Amino acid sequence: MSFSVSKAEKGLLDYNKVMINPFPYSLDNKRYLTWNYYSLKNYGRKIYKVPLDGPFSCPNRDGTVSAKGCLYCAGGSNAFPELSAADLRLQYRQRLALFQKKWPDGLPLAYFQSYSNTYDSLANLKKIYQPFIDDPDIHGLVIATRCDCLDEEKIGYLNSLSQLKPVWVELGLQSVHDQTLKEMNRGHSYQDFLNCVEQLAKTNLKISVHLINGWMSESEEMMLETARKVGRLPIQAVKLHMLHVLRDTPLGDQYESQAFELLSKAQYTRLVARQLTLLRPDIIIERLTGDGLKDQLLAPEWTIKKVSVINDIDKIMAGEDWWQGKYYEED
Repeated sequence: MSFSVSKAEKGLLDYNKVMINPFPYSLDNKRYLTWNYYSLKNYGRKIYKVPLDGPFSCPNRDGTVSAKGCLYCAGGSNAFPELSAADLRLQYRQRLALFQKKWPDGLPLAYFQSYSNTYDSLANLKKIYQPFIDDPDIHGLVIATRCDCLDEEKIGYLNSLSQLKPVWVELGLQSVHDQTLKEMNRGHSYQDFLNCVEQLAKTNLKISVHLINGWMSESEEMMLETARKVGRLPIQAVKLHMLHVLRDTPLGDQYESQAFELLSKAQYTRLVARQLTLLRPDIIIERLTGDGLKDQLLAPEWTIKKVSVINDIDKIMAGEDWWQGKYYEED
């Protein structure tokens, strides 16, 4: 038996197909565990991070490990360079005001984002973090750092803070492949990272891991292997990011001298969709792509359209009937 389907009917059928979502940790049609889901299920409202540019450096930039830094790094991450008061409390209030316009009922976290935010003496770290812990209107801390900037004493201190408020430790990893880490000039090995995660996992601290896709020498299988291995670790969240080539970085200088091939939008979105199927289903996906500052970004230009990238990932997962953890396997 054959029959014809109008365009309108076909659209409705396609829509209904998309709306059949087998992923259990979803309040909408997302087939992965979003930060929004985590916020609403645990706190009943939006949790947002107020990024801070603290008084930190990085051992990979000051000569302790290296003076070059990671090849792609433009010098920390500062979303609001015009609001970078030396007084961190003033900086927080100025940036908080911007977020409150969008989420007036949300719960703010103080996000120490730029550089390595545990790269200092324990005495100085206590002076920096304690006012934010003491502030009753701040729901918790997020601390971005490197595995080689944490030791038993610092982890113990951060864990003591987590008895008062949630404390997230955001670790940059980028890849599980040591050759890639060497090419990136990360200055640490995958085993160094694993040793740190093992220590953190014994505490009440929450662990988020940052990964970069698209490094020039990595194959698709290598990037899938990174997701597969990280998905088995005792962590709570992952950030996925396309490699950005930025001006005034060693990588940017290489690109301007001789442009190299990067992942296309189609390649990246399908890769991320596949990576999600390999991650443990209860890992929070904090980010699927990043959006570099337009005046710094050399390539790839398609990353500027962040919403379009996310929409394409959603379409691929629905079309393939994939969801986070569908192909996850424990060790």
